[in-house]
Amino acid sequence: MTETALEQDCVIGVVERVTFFNEDNGFSILKIKVKNQAEPTTIVGELGAIAVGEYVSCQGQWVIDRKYGRQLKVSSIEIALPDSLMGIERYLSSGLLRGVGVHFAKKMVDQFGLKIFDIIENQPKKLLKIAGFGAQRLSMLKDSWQEQKLGREILVFLQTYGVALGKALRIYRTYGPETLAKVKANPYDLAFDVAGIGFKSADDLALRLGFAANSPERALAGIDHVLQNFCQEGHCAYPREALMTASMELLSLDREGVLAAMEEGILQGHWVAETIDETVCIYPRSLYLAEEGVAKEIARLNTGECPWVNDNGQDYLPWLQTQIKIELSASQEKAIACVLDHKLSVVTGGPGVGKTTIVNALLKLLYKARLSVCLCAPTGRAAKRMTETTGVPAKTIHRLLQIDPSTRTAVHHENEPLKADVVIIDESSMIDIALMYKLLRAIPTHAAVIWVGDSDQLPSVGPGAVLSDLIHSGCIASVQLTEIFRQAAHSQIILNAHRINQGLMPSAHGQKDADFYVIVKPNVEEIHQTLIDLVVERLPQHYGCSAVQDIQVLSPMNRGSLGTLILNQELQARLNGHARLKLSRLGIQYALGDKVIQTVNNYSKEVFNGDIGWIESINMDEQSLQINFDGCSVKYEQNELDEVNLAYAISIHKSQGSEFPRVVIPLAMQHYNLLVRNLLYTGITRGKQLVVLVVEEKALYKAVHNDKIKARVTKLAQRLRKYLPLI
Repeated sequence: MTETALEQDCVIGVVERVTFFNEDNGFSILKIKVKNQAEPTTIVGELGAIAVGEYVSCQGQWVIDRKYGRQLKVSSIEIALPDSLMGIERYLSSGLLRGVGVHFAKKMVDQFGLKIFDIIENQPKKLLKIAGFGAQRLSMLKDSWQEQKLGREILVFLQTYGVALGKALRIYRTYGPETLAKVKANPYDLAFDVAGIGFKSADDLALRLGFAANSPERALAGIDHVLQNFCQEGHCAYPREALMTASMELLSLDREGVLAAMEEGILQGHWVAETIDETVCIYPRSLYLAEEGVAKEIARLNTGECPWVNDNGQDYLPWLQTQIKIELSASQEKAIACVLDHKLSVVTGGPGVGKTTIVNALLKLLYKARLSVCLCAPTGRAAKRMTETTGVPAKTIHRLLQIDPSTRTAVHHENEPLKADVVIIDESSMIDIALMYKLLRAIPTHAAVIWVGDSDQLPSVGPGAVLSDLIHSGCIASVQLTEIFRQAAHSQIILNAHRINQGLMPSAHGQKDADFYVIVKPNVEEIHQTLIDLVVERLPQHYGCSAVQDIQVLSPMNRGSLGTLILNQELQARLNGHARLKLSRLGIQYALGDKVIQTVNNYSKEVFNGDIGWIESINMDEQSLQINFDGCSVKYEQNELDEVNLAYAISIHKSQGSEFPRVVIPLAMQHYNLLVRNLLYTGITRGKQLVVLVVEEKALYKAVHNDKIKARVTKLAQRLRKYLPLI
């Protein structure tokens, strides 16, 4: 045993520090200041996202941990208002109440003492007597005070029914004032509406609230939970028998009970049953409609003539050569001719094979024909790079469609189409089935569509394998570029990316001023130390570059000593540990100058999953900060910071669509399940000027030779063959 249990106890105090917080399960380690005790007390348990300055009452058992000493292992915790002047001041300045920082917290306590909470609750206008405390600040304080008050009442209810505080806070942040009504109506909705609340937590709450173990709500929610988990792996549907087996195990119900619930769900329209390759599969209705919709929209767009039909065949080539000032190869000429011969086409290939040259050549021809062209990409960085390489403004798909942040519906759709004769879509491998459906619906029938991308990269994070399915359907004209051109052939990054894609080990001889290096280390500890030394000292000194701005660590995973979570903590401490202005959220400190990444789509802020920015200012009074995303400054309140993470190290999945000047990638056998060729290939192709692999040799060998990528369950290719003729 690592700890010795002692007596039960109740401890009351003010949270001084959040030492650790696990966002997945709410486990926290807190230091609390207890009255008349010199040293802070350590409390541990599933305490949730409690903030510094909150006043807590903890019931639990004292334990002696062999490594960390005496701690209170908490069984229940309540948040209360402090009752001492010092505690009140710390609470007011903690950031929980907007508009109050350290300065005004002291003034409020000095003027009103222990009555301050009563003043805020019943006579808030008296606060205007404090010098500098204006109406706007008062409004912010009143709003956040009411939020805190209502939140405490709701949290008490949820904790009474066994919901851990961390999860209760998530529920309240999602539903707000409607929390109680929604939870009582159908607690199973929590599993789909609230991030971090899985089916098990919702099920525990539902059973405590009186829902039966064989209730229809439970069976439907359980099957849907299993199906959604499969879809999170990229599938659009999943075989019925596998879904049945997993659902029976989850729900502890017999086959008849699960089958009845599944048939009822299909009857109600929650799911759709379809046969894929002679296997009956179950779709979530939304993904079925998106997949069927993509096929029908492509069939619609395939009608009519090309917008450039009146051009004179091959006469464009001599003119084009003079315009782009690059001699086109025979394969490039053939590719351009293929695209111009078809209203819908795909241009695919790895780095250095001339995709950008072909796009630029096509743009010259399209503008010569006086056609209106829309350029778009799935991420902000991909759109920005497209703008830089073409000289033509490109937008993210979300911005092109003008998705309304409040309703998440697009301004442009079939009844309000885009004004375009041609739509060119870059980084198409990243686009999932749902987003592709939204985009295609908005393209007018007369327009041509050109998909550009690298089908050997990782598929989209969301469900589907759209680019791959378009190519394999045989219904869309596809150009596969393989020839590496002279200017790219000097790059070891490009040559090694193609070697890896062919199942060959990378060639890295360590020649001076090369752009690709492999550093082999015997174990994880040495990989970790070498990576830190490279990023913090060796690369910035050798190349005269910024460790923060010009170097990006890409890891296969988030967990483990080589995962993004631990690497971010250490790199932040080494590269930005001197920063004084900091805000804390969920156990992470965000400091002025930190590099951060957006982890979810936020339509109201127009910031999307994968966007990288820098913290450019922090307002301690408002407990807010400004993040600069590619020149656009976006404000975040403290309670919104769970949407962003530190980005000194990010996952390879999150890097899709981006390019970085210098990339460092660790690979070890601890990444065993993720050592796949297309993951390594995607990571390497993110680097523009330098790629350094720091690896266990066995792990690199496995990644290069493992091309057994799990096929995604989709039916798009077959649907396309249903609606379109083969090319």
